[in-house]
Amino acid sequence: MRETLQKKWTEIRDSAKGAPERTRASLNMARTTGLMWELNRRGLVALVRVQISGSQNPSQIYRIHAANTPDKPAIIGGARSFTFAELDRRVDRLAHGLRARGFGRGQSVILMLHNSIELVEMSLAAARMGARAVAISWRSTSAELSYLANHSGASALLTDPELVPVVRGAEISDALRRNVFVRGPGVDGAVAVDSLYDARTTPFVAEAGSEDDAAVVIYTSCTTGRPKGAVRKFPKDTLPAAFRFIGSTPMRCDDVHLVTCPLYHSTAFGFLTLSHILGCTVVLMDEFKPRTFLELVARHRVTSTAVVPTMLHRVLALGDDELRGFDARSLRLVFAGGAPLPGPLAIEFMDRFGDILFNFYGATETGLVTLATPDDLRAAPGTIGRPLPGNDIRLLDDEGRPTTGTGELFVKNNFLVAGYHNDEGATRDSMRDGYFSVGDLARRDHGGRYFIDGRKRDMIISGGTNVYPAEVEGVLEAHPELAEVAVVGVPDPEWGERVRAFVVRRPPSQIDEGTLKLWTKERLAGPKVPRDFVFLDALPRNPTGKVLKRDLRLA
Repeated sequence: MRETLQKKWTEIRDSAKGAPERTRASLNMARTTGLMWELNRRGLVALVRVQISGSQNPSQIYRIHAANTPDKPAIIGGARSFTFAELDRRVDRLAHGLRARGFGRGQSVILMLHNSIELVEMSLAAARMGARAVAISWRSTSAELSYLANHSGASALLTDPELVPVVRGAEISDALRRNVFVRGPGVDGAVAVDSLYDARTTPFVAEAGSEDDAAVVIYTSCTTGRPKGAVRKFPKDTLPAAFRFIGSTPMRCDDVHLVTCPLYHSTAFGFLTLSHILGCTVVLMDEFKPRTFLELVARHRVTSTAVVPTMLHRVLALGDDELRGFDARSLRLVFAGGAPLPGPLAIEFMDRFGDILFNFYGATETGLVTLATPDDLRAAPGTIGRPLPGNDIRLLDDEGRPTTGTGELFVKNNFLVAGYHNDEGATRDSMRDGYFSVGDLARRDHGGRYFIDGRKRDMIISGGTNVYPAEVEGVLEAHPELAEVAVVGVPDPEWGERVRAFVVRRPPSQIDEGTLKLWTKERLAGPKVPRDFVFLDALPRNPTGKVLKRDLRLA
């Protein structure tokens, strides 16, 4: 066996001699994740062809796996599943069908539907054509759809049958209205997407230059103001950057990845793509429910998943008695991100499920920036970890000068978005000397670990003192009788702003304001102690798990 493996590695190594850096990076990733040992001659040929061609189009990875492991399940959604060969053919057929309807290079298709195989296929078909996929929330109203459709300039839309009334009520162009597609049977005003899958099974050949046009546009979650469309293209260094992230984790090619977040969220699609780069099987979850999550883990022997922290809280809220009824022993990688991960929550989850939790920091605009291992989370609760390879981080004060204290986090890497769609001003305001910021405030400890102190716009100035909500939230989250906490600043005639804390008790706790004030006074300086405590049954969150602090300020 060893001689066979060594011979295969020699063949792969020899094939890469003289190849560009991106080819060497992909082969190194293949070796560390076990993918190398899964490569056969057909897969190796497909891999080298794609890499030498210089293609960075994400849809090309399906060409490789269709050649290498054609019969391996690529995607499972409910009762349906498709192998890598089937998925690659379906993407080609869909691209042929879209072209026949006049949709093509440089155009945009809106994806407004629940997690589904069709959503993934449409995104890949758009990429293969050199078009743009614009994923938006299936909860969008007609007014929101009107803005997003017109702002993105979309000329096609894929949705669910029950959401067609939202489309009918939107003010969209006639061209877009003629290209509204739905899953399942067609309905009045929408064509069944199944009719788009062309009968031809020949590989789709894109127009010359389409590689430069392919993009994904992800609209920011819009906790304040109107959403901005972050344009992610696929420059030559994108895949090596993805390979470097994979190499920083225990991800393996035999993983089964469960998608829990909505696919219009960059975390969900990002980890789906990373998993498919490795040739992993991906299972789609329609909408997160803690019991369904655990059932899917047990049924499919799921090994990896990516969640937002509130999902961990909801799983643990089931209680030990119910949790013991599910077999989650296959889980070995849980990535958490998209919102702050409270230290006590991370410890509680790892104590229950093992040291399998990794906390990452990133944004739609920046990609993945830092990663905290389970050891980091136990040694420094609340940390977002250390920079991932390829990331250069700067902490800058209000004057744009480097600071050793809390500063605005700017990052430069090969994952940065091309900018905001049709918004040069917002793009310019977010950049500084080639570094990008989404407005997060951070600090670094002596061990090189980073911590998020909140959003710049969320910082509270009380009596001239800067109060970082994350610091106050961390103190309150450590109280054993509290489940969730959010801290905001509210106007105060004397201090300018005062600190207000919104808290959710752990049942059956009846802890009161006086007790919590004493708890914080023992641990925080005077201006940081909340003047008011508001008790809620749950914190308001958007669909991706972020606390809606704007709503809390207005409460």
